[in-house]
Amino acid sequence: MSEKGVYPDLYLIRHGETEWNAEGRMQGVLDSPLTPKGRAQAARMAALVNGVQGQRFSSPQGRALETGQIVFHGTDFVTDQRLAEIDIGEFTGQLIADLRISHPTIFDGNGLAWYDKAPGGEHLDGLFRRAASFLDDLTGPAIIITHGITLRMLRLLALSWPLSRLEALPTEQGAVHVVRGGHHEIWRP
Repeated sequence: MSEKGVYPDLYLIRHGETEWNAEGRMQGVLDSPLTPKGRAQAARMAALVNGVQGQRFSSPQGRALETGQIVFHGTDFVTDQRLAEIDIGEFTGQLIADLRISHPTIFDGNGLAWYDKAPGGEHLDGLFRRAASFLDDLTGPAIIITHGITLRMLRLLALSWPLSRLEALPTEQGAVHVVRGGHHEIWRP
């Protein structure tokens, strides 16, 4: 178990592009398959982590599993529900552009603050707790395949940043977000 707040090296990967990502549709706990671009991104990420030693983890959601099978060249990884994407409740499956029109007050202000206002959603506090629980259970370096907001939260915790900085953390598909020694860097092909 990690000492609380002190984590091993993390190699964080957002799943490859999905059909719903390309459409601007919110996935949350639902899924859509990777696009050809998403599968190519996963292959590039496989090359980036080739030779990296560490435990291998993935969200159990289909888009992360498909990415994991490409990155890890098979099924030699552990799934963990705590790596799933944030549940956005009633917004799941809807187009973000439509939501901005139908719920303008929810989307006012901080770009990610709406996650705390999504009707029936998990909200950032719930994601914070499960991401912290996952990190606290790590016993060594880890390669982790997850989702956009969950990836941001894992980095926020590993860097000991306040929740107010969540939006400051980019999430790129086709890249590896590395956190080690209290620093963040992005590996790109």
